[in-house]
Amino acid sequence: MSIQPFSRTNKAVQSLPKHLLQFAVDQRHEEYTSVDHAVWRFIMRQNIFFLKEYAHKVYFQGLLNTGISFERIPRIEEMNDILGKIDWGAVAVDGFIPPAAFMEFQAYKVLVIACDMRQIHHIEYTPAPDIVHEAAGHAPIIVDREYSNYLQRFGEVGAKAMQSRKDFELYQAIRHLSILKELPNSDPKEVEEATREVERRQKNLGEPSEMALLSRLHWWTVEYGLIGTLENPKIYGAGLLSSIGESVSCLEPKVKKIWYSIDAQNQPFDITTRQPQLFVCRDFQHLRDVLEEFANTMAYRVGGLEGIKKAIECNNIATCEYSSGLQVTGVFSEVLTDQNKQPIYLKSKSATALAFRNKELPGHGKDRHADGFGAPIGRWRNVNVAPENLSNDQLHSIGIVEGKKVTVEFESGVKVSGRVEKIVWQDGKLLLITFSNCSAKHADRVLFDPAWGEFDMAVGERISSVFNGAADKDAFLEVALVPKERTIKVPSDAKRKKLENLYQQVRDIRERKMGYERLGEIWETQQAQHPDDWLLSMEIFEILDDSGQQPELKERIAKFLKQVAATNKDKQTLVDWGFRLVEYHKMPEYRAIHERAAAAH
Repeated sequence: MSIQPFSRTNKAVQSLPKHLLQFAVDQRHEEYTSVDHAVWRFIMRQNIFFLKEYAHKVYFQGLLNTGISFERIPRIEEMNDILGKIDWGAVAVDGFIPPAAFMEFQAYKVLVIACDMRQIHHIEYTPAPDIVHEAAGHAPIIVDREYSNYLQRFGEVGAKAMQSRKDFELYQAIRHLSILKELPNSDPKEVEEATREVERRQKNLGEPSEMALLSRLHWWTVEYGLIGTLENPKIYGAGLLSSIGESVSCLEPKVKKIWYSIDAQNQPFDITTRQPQLFVCRDFQHLRDVLEEFANTMAYRVGGLEGIKKAIECNNIATCEYSSGLQVTGVFSEVLTDQNKQPIYLKSKSATALAFRNKELPGHGKDRHADGFGAPIGRWRNVNVAPENLSNDQLHSIGIVEGKKVTVEFESGVKVSGRVEKIVWQDGKLLLITFSNCSAKHADRVLFDPAWGEFDMAVGERISSVFNGAADKDAFLEVALVPKERTIKVPSDAKRKKLENLYQQVRDIRERKMGYERLGEIWETQQAQHPDDWLLSMEIFEILDDSGQQPELKERIAKFLKQVAATNKDKQTLVDWGFRLVEYHKMPEYRAIHERAAAAH
């Protein structure tokens, strides 16, 4: 997939590598219906009312700075024009994408925007990511430089986190459940079965991987974070900012507030329901401190035997980086150790590639190492410096010269004998020595046989880093596990289209400030053909109240809405909020906010 045309002017999006572009989709803004825009408008105006007091101070300014309209769903190209000013960008994606890809987008300072729009029956809270969550939740907060730096840093760390096949299977199960829960009239049995599948996979996850633990830290900060004091925290997490139901309830005493620390990694979460407890940070630097504390435990910083074991346990593509800078990418299967439990030889079992500084070494792609790769680790016997630091003269002094036979003996006891064919250096470091007619042994075990072809001996005193995925993802052609199941678009049948038409008529009347006399007919049609719809009635009520027109009609609509609230507990809160917005709309404070937002466009 090519970068969408609207992204070509945004530097952050332009910098994305090819393997991430497969997740990008067209927003198809023209497919949002008038009902979608009405739902967006209700949520955004409610957020202004509530969050002006309870959100982090940067949120509202961020809404203005990112050019997000309160009246209609934003176009991602418009957001990119604004985000580009703070060196960020955005791309549209289809629902949840795999955590590793999500993190890598963040590392490139690109927000992924799930471009679906929540349905009216999930106006308070949606179990699936949607454009309200992404555009109105994430985007406004990143105008704070300290926070956006944290977000990018989290992406860098998260992109290196080791993950397992079970992690991906759990992600798929959660994605499937969220899609079902967002679907109108979904089969309760199917939802129940999908819920059980998520629970089963969570229970059988085993020891959580680095990615699983990091996903929890991400959830309790970026998605559901509070900031300030335990007694009076403010909201900054996008999941809370985009959920008008949970943004209200999360600050109630029944939701436990806990100081944020690295211990949050031990608290699992359920993405499809409201959270029973939340974590509070002192400030955004607090988030960065905890992230770095966690990063210090990760394989990409620890390396060594612990890191290699994590790679083997994950049974996924990973990269082991030598202290020379040589990067070995493959699915690792074994590590030999000495009596001191230090790694002395590692093996991969799948096509393997070699790289340096995340660029594949010429001639060392997967084709050369199609059946796996093995290489020693450590110092050489009777050589008093790390082997990667040996100069060409020093190599010659111990007989390592192209075209000559030599035996290299490691302090671990590994012996490599053969004819030197090629010596590879990069930036003054010795990376690789290629042997022909080569044998490699450790005690009685044959590690490499001359019949297997040339032996590329990695050079490096130790494994300094181990991280998820390929070093050079584009060259390795690492195919990210793109979910096959797509999010479900609500079909727009003839009845639905008529309702959308009524919403569009009301929008036109409100924006043009004319045609008020038609509101009665529109409302009667809605009552006759769509009696379960309440939001259109609220929009008509708001116009009549604002314009002072048709008081009798206004009173009839108010009576209908109050009846809806009295007979439907779920809608009672929404109707109450709607009436509250009408009152708030009259206040000079709201009008000033509205004018500032309009001016931003």
